[in-house]
Amino acid sequence: MFMVAIEATIVSTAMPQIVAELGGLDLYAWVFSSFLLTQTAMTVVFGKLADLYGRKPVMLAGIGVFLVGSVLAGFAWSMPSMIAFRLIQGVGAGAMQPIAMTIVADLYPAQERGKVQGYLASVWAVSSVLGPIAGGLIIHALSWAWIFWVNVPIGLAAVWMFVRYLREEPRTAERSIDYAGAALFTVATAALMFALTLAGGGRPDVAWSAAGVFAVSAALFVWQERRAPDPMVSFPLWRRRPIAAANAAGLLAGMALMGLTTFLPMYVQGVLHRSPVTAGLTLTMLVLGWPAGATLAARLFPVFGLRRIMIAGGLLLPLGACVFVTLGPGSSPVWAAVGSAVMGLGMGLYSIASLVLIQESVDWSQRGVATASNLFARNLGSTLGAAALGAVLNWSLARAPGVGAVSSERLRAALESAPGAPADPALTAALQGALHLTFWSMLALACAIVLVTLLVPASSDALGRRAPAPAPSPAGE
Repeated sequence: MFMVAIEATIVSTAMPQIVAELGGLDLYAWVFSSFLLTQTAMTVVFGKLADLYGRKPVMLAGIGVFLVGSVLAGFAWSMPSMIAFRLIQGVGAGAMQPIAMTIVADLYPAQERGKVQGYLASVWAVSSVLGPIAGGLIIHALSWAWIFWVNVPIGLAAVWMFVRYLREEPRTAERSIDYAGAALFTVATAALMFALTLAGGGRPDVAWSAAGVFAVSAALFVWQERRAPDPMVSFPLWRRRPIAAANAAGLLAGMALMGLTTFLPMYVQGVLHRSPVTAGLTLTMLVLGWPAGATLAARLFPVFGLRRIMIAGGLLLPLGACVFVTLGPGSSPVWAAVGSAVMGLGMGLYSIASLVLIQESVDWSQRGVATASNLFARNLGSTLGAAALGAVLNWSLARAPGVGAVSSERLRAALESAPGAPADPALTAALQGALHLTFWSMLALACAIVLVTLLVPASSDALGRRAPAPAPSPAGE
């Protein structure tokens, strides 16, 4: 989990040096988008394979693929090759993250699982702090290639521990893999994310072509899943009310979270005219509040029930979002940090309770794909949020009164200007209005999360309190 969590922050620190050596500045964003694309597309596929073959072999395969991609990325000779190797890394991450959470669900009863999932959530907070520091030290002492190669000893240590300590009974049941369904699901998801990533990026023809591929492959996928004896995605499973409600809210939460992480730093730098360090600190409160909320959820849901904790976490999201709609040019960044902390606390409460709810709603044979469905919803929501809220921002900037359409170059110059330097009042007002509209959109998403969470049946509160049924296959040390 640490390798997946630190990947974004440590790579972003080294990207200026990578671009300076490899060139291809126009492909900068795809170094990150390619990783997320394959990670999201493969999450559900590997979750299903873990249910068929067991957690251990799928996890080991995922770590192996991730390490191969990491080694190759260190040897990248151009930006297209870097993107290709990042795609391979994303495939491995698509196995590692959901299977890690599934293994925890196999080894711990619900009453203890929240605490362990809270530990995993804290990995992301630690990574957000260590990533930039580690990236800077590695670049200073070695070369940018080592930000990828450093994964090798960590990955090998994880492999040794899984081989040595994780015990699973051999799977003797006849296996039936829906290869066509897996391929169509991967193509449909990748095409959708490709279209969303390119939306508003100046290539509408390519975006529409990708959307067409998504429509065709999605239709073929539905047809294939209805006729497959053991489908890759079980529609009855995904339609179960607790799972459907939790995943729908997870998708909306991913959208809202992407709005916060993308546009809050822009607001602090472009409207409040504070330094990038200050902008980063306001966002750091999010990743500090998240594990705190996860730890709190682990202690509370055995007492109050999963649904009540989900509702409590959901209510904190619009409360935190209200802070951002009240921001103005004279606001303190401390107030923005408070909003981040409240939303992080809500996300920690909500994410742990919803994950345990989904895992407890199914038996062992479906736990892998059920866990993966929740991560898939969140990752897809992040991509949808980037596209939708980015469109809101662009629409508002294109109609800014008094300054005309604000170009990306003009906006970049405003964001990169030194703190305290004279600012263009009209441009600041335009950016304030556009970002204010995105914050209102984020508040609407947060309110929708609460409404969707209320659809979780009240009987779900009992799931986190009952003794777990004995698992038919896994046993661990």
